[in-house]
Amino acid sequence: MTNTPEILPKRARARRVLFVAFPDVGLLDLTGAQTVFWAATKAMEARGLPGYERITASPAGGLVRSAEGLELQTVALRQCRASTVDTLVVPGSPHMDVVLDQSAPLVQWLRRASAKTRRTASVCSGAFLLAAAGLLDHKRATTHWLMFDRMNERFPTVEIDRDAIFVQQGAVWTSAGVTAGIDLAMALVEADCGHDVAMEVARELVVYLKRPGGQSQFSALLRSQAETSPAFEELNLWISAHLQRQDLTVEFLAERARMSPRNFARQYKEKTGRTPAKAVEVFRLEAAKRLLEDSTRNIDQIATQCGFGDEERMRVTFQRHLGVAPRDYRRRFARS
Repeated sequence: MTNTPEILPKRARARRVLFVAFPDVGLLDLTGAQTVFWAATKAMEARGLPGYERITASPAGGLVRSAEGLELQTVALRQCRASTVDTLVVPGSPHMDVVLDQSAPLVQWLRRASAKTRRTASVCSGAFLLAAAGLLDHKRATTHWLMFDRMNERFPTVEIDRDAIFVQQGAVWTSAGVTAGIDLAMALVEADCGHDVAMEVARELVVYLKRPGGQSQFSALLRSQAETSPAFEELNLWISAHLQRQDLTVEFLAERARMSPRNFARQYKEKTGRTPAKAVEVFRLEAAKRLLEDSTRNIDQIATQCGFGDEERMRVTFQRHLGVAPRDYRRRFARS
């Protein structure tokens, strides 16, 4: 008897997502994306709609030990007909060189199966398995930042995007290190189920629906994504990536949003609870906090990079919002 779920009638069928496991698989690579699809299924079923059927499979089936030491129960890949799979997700491993040397049958299976699925995605160093299967030849892709050079050495035809959180090239998706698999899964859910469902998942899991590629995560973005229209969502992502600019005025932002300044200011505050000027200030504040925590740049450099202009203006903003000066904030919260 197999534990592979039965195929449902086409109209009622949940999308089948197959997660590939193998010895030394990265646990969070696998479970982070799985949790997103699980939460999306709850949200879809609450609406009376099918969600995702989630299967974890490995070459031999049975128990598979992750790199972290947790054993996962899996079905055998031979029990899963690729033609019934909507999305194939390939996690990575902190020991990917060893995994590659031992995974020739898995690579061959991936090459065949990906041709029959709607889309194939990798998390972190899982991109190496896709590359070995020839799925990334002459395509743009990303992986964990520590493995960029190794990818270039082993698979020189892959065009590595060193800044992206995830990359889509047709039916093939790749994501950066570990938790970026959550970002990728959120994007897949939004593409399948729409913005409202994806936002519900983001709120439940306390993650970002979208974070700007190559940029720090800003906590105010989750609120803006939850409460604004798609047009404002894109605008807020753009603002967070261009905080150093000094021209982020209502007039300039209204032009980017293709609205009149008066209508833009009114709708923005109505949707977000903040004026555009206050939103820019909050984004700058949170970007500065992150740099104070994680970088060794001096205060003036951070003030310039985040768009405050100078240390004094940043100090006033910190005092108003946090009751502490930037230097004191760094002394309390710097990670180093």
